[in-house]
Amino acid sequence: MMDEIKFIIDTSKEAMDAAIKHLEKQLVNIRAGKASPAMLGSVMVDYYGSQTPLNQVANVNTPDGRTISVQPWEKSMLQEIERGIMLANLGFNPMNNGEMIIINVPPLTEERRKDLAKQAKAEAEDAKIGIRNARRDAMHDIKKSDVSEDLQSNAEIDVQELTDSYVKKIDHILDVKENEIMTV
Repeated sequence: MMDEIKFIIDTSKEAMDAAIKHLEKQLVNIRAGKASPAMLGSVMVDYYGSQTPLNQVANVNTPDGRTISVQPWEKSMLQEIERGIMLANLGFNPMNNGEMIIINVPPLTEERRKDLAKQAKAEAEDAKIGIRNARRDAMHDIKKSDVSEDLQSNAEIDVQELTDSYVKKIDHILDVKENEIMTV
């Protein structure tokens, strides 16, 4: 009987962990003014007829805080990489010097910073919805379980405490990201 409750709580914890991991992955894609190879993480390149992630056909580096350099492993891929960056619609203007592609990351305007902060808030809210859904499922499973009311009540309290701690984690992650975005 206790194993059933433990399983329900562990399952909801896994779902909440997944929501946090997803949030962190989404926030990496929201740029905070400093150049990072992760900014090109969504770029796909036509590599001999198949769509391939950019990092599988080139080295992506940041020589300084405002520049991303893309060094293809095959020079013939320069045009395809450039096209892939443009198609990804990231707001970057790649420059091809015949050897590599260089992207200057423009400094963020105040308005753009606010938009990015809003985007980060929306991602955090999605993560909170995931946490609440995990809580709802756990509460439903606890009510259906074949254990005493005391055990059900204790398990519901445990799930609620778990939920509260994960919501706090999300708020902390969001605060850190917002500070990063708003810092000039």
